[in-house]
Amino acid sequence: MTPNTGTRTLETPRLILRRFTAEDAQPMFDRWASDPLVTEHLTWPPHGSVDITSMLLADWVARYEQPDYYNWAISLKGLDGPIGGISVVQLIESPARGVRCGEIGYCMGRAWWGQGLMPEAFRAVIAYLFDTAGFMRLRASHAAANPKSGRVMQKVGMTRCGVERRAGADNTGIVDMVIYDMLPDDPRP
Repeated sequence: MTPNTGTRTLETPRLILRRFTAEDAQPMFDRWASDPLVTEHLTWPPHGSVDITSMLLADWVARYEQPDYYNWAISLKGLDGPIGGISVVQLIESPARGVRCGEIGYCMGRAWWGQGLMPEAFRAVIAYLFDTAGFMRLRASHAAANPKSGRVMQKVGMTRCGVERRAGADNTGIVDMVIYDMLPDDPRP
């Protein structure tokens, strides 16, 4: 099995995906972490202060020492600070069986919605996780009431697997989750 490679910098035509830093606290807070519309269908509440964002980033930055930690800040070229994030929110490994699978989660500030930036970032992460990090399967899910997130999954070539009823919780309550997955040999748009 390929060794874990951790979070490495990735580049797309419009984006740089990189490790978060402590200096990202204010832009992260301002651009998405404090926004109730961005966090409506996420599992964590909007941050009430930049101090909460700073504490979270301190944890993330410390975890970059672990080779099995995959968490990128999404930065738009020409703009200081990140506009969102994308990460492996759950890693499932069985080295004895040669299996590494991951669930992807993402969010982005509202000012950048609808510009194709999240699919662009997601495609780069998919390529890295399959082609460099040796993942065997990727999964993503969204609350049924958040179909725009599902469109991102469709645009990157994921296959809808079904709906798990009352399988998740977000800031609206208990929700049905729509599940997507992808294998390394699936077509990549």
